[in-house]
Amino acid sequence: MIDLFREISDYCRLFVPEEHKRPIAIVGAGGIVDGQHLVAYKLAGLEVVGITDVDLDRARDVATRHGIGRVYGSLAELLADDRVEVVDIAVPVEQQAAIFRAAVAAGKHILAQKPFTVDPETARELASLAASAGVVAAVNQQLRFDEGIAAAHRMVELGWLGTLTSFTLSVNVFTDWKQWEWAKEMQRLEVMVHSIHYHDVVRWFLGEPSSVHADGGRVPGQFPIGETRTTSSYRFAGGASALVFANHMNPGGDDTAEFRIEGTGGAIRGTLGLMYDYPTGRPDTLEVTSSVVGTDGWMPYPVTQRWFPHAFIGTMGSVLEAIATGSPPRTAVSDNVKTVELVAALYRSMESEEVVRL
Repeated sequence: MIDLFREISDYCRLFVPEEHKRPIAIVGAGGIVDGQHLVAYKLAGLEVVGITDVDLDRARDVATRHGIGRVYGSLAELLADDRVEVVDIAVPVEQQAAIFRAAVAAGKHILAQKPFTVDPETARELASLAASAGVVAAVNQQLRFDEGIAAAHRMVELGWLGTLTSFTLSVNVFTDWKQWEWAKEMQRLEVMVHSIHYHDVVRWFLGEPSSVHADGGRVPGQFPIGETRTTSSYRFAGGASALVFANHMNPGGDDTAEFRIEGTGGAIRGTLGLMYDYPTGRPDTLEVTSSVVGTDGWMPYPVTQRWFPHAFIGTMGSVLEAIATGSPPRTAVSDNVKTVELVAALYRSMESEEVVRL
């Protein structure tokens, strides 16, 4: 199994070759940039040449603490800087489309925060703009680079589980929504800003569903007005199914975040370590049993990296690789359009209380 796992770990390795590196500028100086993007970029040896934010004092503070040499006074100033080749857009969703369009017009490559838009029509428009301009554009769906998930995906790609039959993911945690003031008035919340990661990963493993059903709930007295507890189910044309349950109002203190993938030749089970102590987290756990490669029962895979901050190396690294080699990013906007369409379908199901066929 050591040799088999070596192939998996090589696939999961988060490393940016020197010849792929390009100067990056960031739009947005919020907590995720401060605590994750910039930490990951430093680990990978990436050059961040500047940053801007609507709150320039906050941008200056972040720049000082992370050694960023320039604070741009505006988006226009950032886009006019010829040194900048990649723009990392990390702002609330309602601000993203205009920034994305401006970055494409300036010929800058893009990594956009998820969700990069809330409606499929805008998603298709932005993807088309980037493609027409020859701009590499991806979405920061970094769960695809989390080691536990990425390792599981590689095992599936190599056929260890045979034909996939099911994917289940269950998250039961308490989230202090008050740490994000912008979340308070979001009518569409949990799926849009959190479990969109899980739905994107379901697509990555199983492709496009033929139908979905979703339900969203709230608890009395909660801070945000949007849903904080969701259950989403999928059916696929080949007979496979998926289930995603996410509860952010767990009062018991017994947080869990577990996933299980099954196929005709085996199964994978694991945990998402980030959700046990967000945002510090811990490494994922991952085990596989396979009759295809002969694991002789459940075999643990040694996860060494974390979703936060390490997976952020993956999303930016994938953009940089695409610029250097022409290969598509793992989280390309052209693919993420389908995730936006899926999220829209889940909300239609919540609102209609019916199965939505795709």
